[in-house]
Order: sequence, then C-alpha cells, then structure tokens
Amino acid sequence: MRYRIDLSYDGAPFCGWQIQASAPSVQEELEKALSTLLRSSITVVGAGRTDTGVSASRYVAHFDFEGQVPEGVEREGAVDCKQLTYKLNAILPKAIAIQGITPVAADFHARFGAVCRQYQYFLHRRKDPFLESRSFYFGYPDVDFDAMNRAAALLLGKHDFSCFEKSGGDNKTSVCTVYKALWEPYSPELCSFENAAGLEPAPAAKKLWENAAGAGSRPAANFGNGVIYWRFTIEADRFLRNMVRAIVGTLLETGRSRRSEQDFASLILDAPAPGSTPPAGKVSLRSNAGESVPGHALFLTDIRY
Repeated sequence: MRYRIDLSYDGAPFCGWQIQASAPSVQEELEKALSTLLRSSITVVGAGRTDTGVSASRYVAHFDFEGQVPEGVEREGAVDCKQLTYKLNAILPKAIAIQGITPVAADFHARFGAVCRQYQYFLHRRKDPFLESRSFYFGYPDVDFDAMNRAAALLLGKHDFSCFEKSGGDNKTSVCTVYKALWEPYSPELCSFENAAGLEPAPAAKKLWENAAGAGSRPAANFGNGVIYWRFTIEADRFLRNMVRAIVGTLLETGRSRRSEQDFASLILDAPAPGSTPPAGKVSLRSNAGESVPGHALFLTDIRY
C-alpha cells in the first residue's frame, strides 16, 4: 500500500533532500527512521531535490509498505498513520518534522504527480540579528524593486532556462513553465528587530504591505528603504538545479542597475520545438547570468497535485 508523507525541514544540517554518498540528507534520515519503525527496508520518494541548506515549509514524499505491520503501529491490519507520525517525530532529528501520513491511491507519485511547485526567497534590507539564518541581508541602497518585478515578469511562460541551471546537470531538458514570479513586501511572523523593537514600518511601506496582502499577483511598488522585508515568490511546473537562487541573484543585479532589463530578457530563450535546437546565435550559458544567492534564505513553500 502507498502512503503520502507531508513534512517540513530545516535545510541547514543537510546537503539537500536527496541521499548523498557521504553527506547527510533528509531522505536518508527519513528512510532510516521508517525502516526502523516498520522493521522493513523502506524507500522514500520525494517531490524533488532541494539544494544544500535550502529548507522546506511544505514537502511531500511517498513510500510503499506491504509487509507485516509491527505491534504498536497497527490498526485492523493497516498502518496506524497517526501513531506512525508520532513515533517518527520522536526519533527523527529536530530539523525534520512530520505533519501527517495518509494512505493514497497506488498511482499517487510525489514527484511526477506534482503539477506546480512554489519557492520563496526572503530578503531583509536592514541588519536584523533575528533573521540572519532565515533571510538574506541585502543592505545596498537604492535597490529598484519595480525594475526587478518588470524583469521577473519576463520569466512567465514556457521558456528554456538553461542560463539559470547549475553546470553539469543531468536534466533531459531545461524547459520549464513559470506561472508566477513576484517580489512583494511581507511582515516577519517570528521575532525580528522590527517587531522586538516595537517599531512600525514606514507609513508608505505599511500601506503597501496591507494592499499587497490582498493583491494577488499585483507587482509591489518601490518605496526604497522604506520597505525592510521582501520575499520573492516563484511558481513553476518544475525547477532546474540552482535555478531559483540564480534567478534571484540576477534579479538583484537588475535592481542595483548592474544589469539592464534588456540584458535580463536576453538570458531567457524561447522553448524550442520538440526535436529542434535554439536558433543560431541564441545561446544562453550559466556564466551569462548573475551569481547565485545563498541557500539559507530559500524555502520550498508549496506543492500542488
């Protein structure tokens, strides 16, 4: 029988989701814990890879189990999902939390069944000791978020994103379909300098955040240093290795006027027709895009099936 696992994890202690030959991974810890509790060799299939240090506030995986259910995790011959969730959380590292386990149809697939994935990258514009491990401090003055949103809008649609893919990838194609790409202000939910000091955002920034909260995909206006906390949200059918971090780094170059919007547009190629190659002269290499931003501020935040 197949079971779905909903979980979250802090990526800091791991070299990504996928099992590595000689490095800690989320997948390895989960398989080890399940195999111990179910007394059987369990293979876990995840929704996809995440880079070293990248976290997931929502991640989905699945596993199959057909063997004899050990005492303590049994109810009428089936896995007691509630009890198994409790036991997993008891033995897994603190950096991994199981939200729930549910039986699913035999054709459910955590990776190939996903139709949309969402990542968010968090940025703070003023030094904040309470966010250093969860957000990227970008203190440069005069960052133009309007220009960054205009450039981000160019990502929408089906394109070849090989310019944002880490060299040496083993993907069969670099074509992805991006549904949403947007910078917007946000208010940190955890304790931060802004909240701990009892400060309020600048009036224009506060109004902007209140408006953006119900604005859907409306681009955020640029109020310069008046907005302290920003997040970049991107949704696509699939992502290439290092893709989001490379996109964010290149957008930040655009926001600092180190790269024009036209130059950003030139990095994104039209998706070639099946069996064809990009037009002559239209080659987009990883070296043409900007540097990747650190992974600690990147979160996988949603997966839809």
